[in-house]
Parts: sequence; C-alpha cells; structure tokens
Amino acid sequence: MDSASRGPRWRNLSKVTRISVDVNDEWLDAARAELGTSSKVDTINAALREIAMRRKGREIAEIFASAPIDFSGSADAWRYGGGRNLDDLIGHAQQEAGQG
Repeated sequence: MDSASRGPRWRNLSKVTRISVDVNDEWLDAARAELGTSSKVDTINAALREIAMRRKGREIAEIFASAPIDFSGSADAWRYGGGRNLDDLIGHAQQEAGQG
C-alpha cells in the first residue's frame, strides 16, 4: 500500500516520533478491544489520544467549576418554576385515558 492510499489516517498526525517499546500484550489486546482498533500502532495512538482528551476534559470541567454561576431568578426567566408536579401529570394522563 503506497503512502497516498493511506490518506486521512496519516494526515491527522502533525508530529510523529518513532519509538521502539516493549508493550504488555494482554493490556494491548484489552485496549484494542475497548478502542475498536485493528493494529498495534492505531491502538497505542488511540490510547494516548484518549488519555490526552481526558486531561483536557478535566481542565475544562475545572474551568466551569471555578466560574461563578448565579441561578437566582432563572426560574422566573424561563417560567419553569423549579420543577414539575408529576402527580398532576399522572392525573391528566389518567383522565385522558379514561381511567380517572
């Protein structure tokens, strides 16, 4: 297979470092099954990407957690009232079904 036929698979890699490492076969097989990858290279790259994305997600969550959020007045703004009375919904549904 020539490099042109590989297409998008290699375009996503902005920088590649070639390394030779010993990898635990059981962990590699488990990661391959979990990630749905078909090759060792794809599995290792997908696992590294997953870990990096988890870190980025934690960073984003920390930013949101540290941002002051004021929900006072939001119930009136959205005319929500803080929740629904499910008993009324059940009663209406029973009436419509001819059970109430």
